[in-house]
Amino acid sequence: MSGGLEQRYRRVLRVLPSYYREQWEEDMVTAFLESSLTGDQEEDEFITEYGKPSFQEIASVAGLAARLYLGGTGAPRRYFAWGQATRWAVLVVLLEHAVRALAGIVFLAWAHRLLGWLPPPPARVLAAQSGTGIWPTVWYAVGYAWIVAYLALVLGYRRTAQVIAVLAIAPDLIYLFQSQFGIGQVPRLVPWAIGPWAMWVLIDLVPVLAMAAFHRDAPPVERRPWLLALPVTFLLIAVPLLAVEFTGHGGRVPGAPGLFCALVAVACLVHAPRARSRATSGMWSLTLMLLAADTGLLRIFTLGIYPNDPLMILIGLVELAVLVAAAALVAPDVRGLSSRGSREVAGAEDRARRLPEPALRRQIP
Repeated sequence: MSGGLEQRYRRVLRVLPSYYREQWEEDMVTAFLESSLTGDQEEDEFITEYGKPSFQEIASVAGLAARLYLGGTGAPRRYFAWGQATRWAVLVVLLEHAVRALAGIVFLAWAHRLLGWLPPPPARVLAAQSGTGIWPTVWYAVGYAWIVAYLALVLGYRRTAQVIAVLAIAPDLIYLFQSQFGIGQVPRLVPWAIGPWAMWVLIDLVPVLAMAAFHRDAPPVERRPWLLALPVTFLLIAVPLLAVEFTGHGGRVPGAPGLFCALVAVACLVHAPRARSRATSGMWSLTLMLLAADTGLLRIFTLGIYPNDPLMILIGLVELAVLVAAAALVAPDVRGLSSRGSREVAGAEDRARRLPEPALRRQIP
């Protein structure tokens, strides 16, 4: 049976990778059509000609496409590389959130003199970090949530991590809306300032959406290195920053976008020798490129924070240039990964035959 509905289903299935579509498209179209028919000849003729895929069917195909493009175990090399690089990039961003939250907890303990072996924090630091209303408490709760989300993701509780991460980004969105429209006691933003929104989208929303790469076919996270990364990163980055705050030189530390640019650039420089020697599979190079792209966009969109300060804009452009130059050192390894992956696609059809039958078909009575 052929008609407009069949063509619409085929258009929806175009979002799937070609290697998978070649293996399963006919079966999936047949299953979709069978599930749409009622058994009444006249009604079925009308559905076949004028019917449309349901939202649930489109959503199921979109979810399948995301899982295939961000490949897991058994996927062609190119798709597995993108999936693994996305997973590592998400872990890095969640690690950043967790380290910042841990730094906030340490500062809170420091401010309340719970760390007796440290001198009290300077009054200027306490004044700068103090706040009124409910929001300071909310930020600490969000910090705890990021730590739990990171640990849950590393330990394999992906659904728990995804739910907690969604809850963690919600207060920032509410705060932005209040700031945009001057609601409550929240300081109002410059009308439609793009910088804070870019921070939320690129540092909060995009990584949470990218957590879709942690699907059931994804390989488990290597727990030991990622668990060790939390205290090590805290000691190497957060502790020096807290020390700078204590000495009263916090103004010399770049803001979050500039700091992210510097950290990603340093990571690229450290990784560049291994990338040039082909000592790696290229997936860490791809991970760094993803992080560089996200951080570079953040730096570009936040330049508008300094509309009347040419010096700060110049510093921001220098930070961006350093990031681009460092990322260029690992970019050739990513291109090599793509070419190596294209050779793997030649045998993708054989792999597709070993892939499980689409779940959406098995669910049809």
